[in-house]
Amino acid sequence: MIDAGNHSVPLHTARHKRTLSLYRWYVLALLWAVALLRFVDLQILAVLLEPIKAEFHLSDTELSLLGGLAFALFYGTLGLPVAWLADRYSRRNIIAFAVALWSLMTALCGQAGSFFWLFLARMGVGIGEAGAYPPSTSLLADYFRPQQRGLACAILASAIPVGVFVGFMVGGVVAQHSGWRAAFGLVGLPGVVLGLLVFLSVREPRRGSHDDTKSEDLPQEPFMTSVRILWQNKPYRHVVMGACLFTLGAAGSGVWIPSYFIRFHGLSSAEVGIWMAVLYGGGGLLGALSSGWLAERAGTVRKDGLGKSRLCCYSLICCLPLLPLIFLNPDPRLALGYLFLMTVLMHMNTGPVLALLQQLAGCERRAMAHAISVLFSNLLALPLGPMFVGLCSDHLGPRFGPGTLGWAILALLLGAWSCSAWHFHQATRAQGSAAAANRAIS
Repeated sequence: MIDAGNHSVPLHTARHKRTLSLYRWYVLALLWAVALLRFVDLQILAVLLEPIKAEFHLSDTELSLLGGLAFALFYGTLGLPVAWLADRYSRRNIIAFAVALWSLMTALCGQAGSFFWLFLARMGVGIGEAGAYPPSTSLLADYFRPQQRGLACAILASAIPVGVFVGFMVGGVVAQHSGWRAAFGLVGLPGVVLGLLVFLSVREPRRGSHDDTKSEDLPQEPFMTSVRILWQNKPYRHVVMGACLFTLGAAGSGVWIPSYFIRFHGLSSAEVGIWMAVLYGGGGLLGALSSGWLAERAGTVRKDGLGKSRLCCYSLICCLPLLPLIFLNPDPRLALGYLFLMTVLMHMNTGPVLALLQQLAGCERRAMAHAISVLFSNLLALPLGPMFVGLCSDHLGPRFGPGTLGWAILALLLGAWSCSAWHFHQATRAQGSAAAANRAIS
């Protein structure tokens, strides 16, 4: 049932079936655009680090604070209370306000006159983005049936590589010709219009529309009760830790890979922006959409989620042998080719992770389940990943040269993604044990 003002429209009537089928894809497209802008505004900083460093005379450690702590400080901590509200009040309103806020703060990044003001503006971006992703995945779970959620979440996740593509392309080309400040302004302002469109055209679906539990049956449990129930779920814990460790490697490497190719291989900012846009955009889109097909197939064959967690595990294991071929390779063309393969594989777990979080949480705690995962990823992964690489570069770079950046990225990815794959393997085992216990009880 969909709430339209004070009126309720039954979902099951023949009159509304076709309209609803088309409308749910419109909502997905709109949420995809929100996610796209989110990752444009998040990723554009990576390709702008070098001109920002030159203008403000910053160290790599200070740059890592812009790419990690400044964004993650409020993005992680505000995610939980926002998700708790999203599980009880209008998710549409939260998303609309969030996208407008972070877009304005991104535009203000281009007006910063010092490192301090740029740091504060990036904190504002993090505050805004805290209110978008958990409510979005919760909305999708009420618009799509369980068998379709893997595909819907994978399509939503495909906005990540496209957002990275746009961020790198706009950041690299615009910064080369008009400066880094113009790049921030160009990507920031469209989000205000998108936020208004979300507010005016997205309707709030009834919670649990496609599940056994309906919205009137959902318990209005306290905040800490929701957290405790989720954390006692063993498969959920392993998925959260696996996602956190994956983000640790992805964030730590993603911020510094453009600088690595500029310093070690001598590429210009525009060249790096174009290459990263093509590799991350094309490879990431291929990986995300193929994972959607695989996740939908796994959801049709088996409904316990084992296929999704296995896909997350195997895709990361396949990434590991590619890492030395990227960051220890003297030939930039070969390094970029292997980076494309790694990008395809790493993006094959984004959609399945979103679907797993929704599946394991139940309809009453969907936004909260996603927000807890975001909290771990942003309080631990986003600050520590870029900072590890930045500290290694500052302290070891003068002695070992520009190749130190590649060694630091390599060490981070090998450690983080090996542990992430182990957690996804443990999630598979835990889900299998739970399914076997349920069958025995039946």
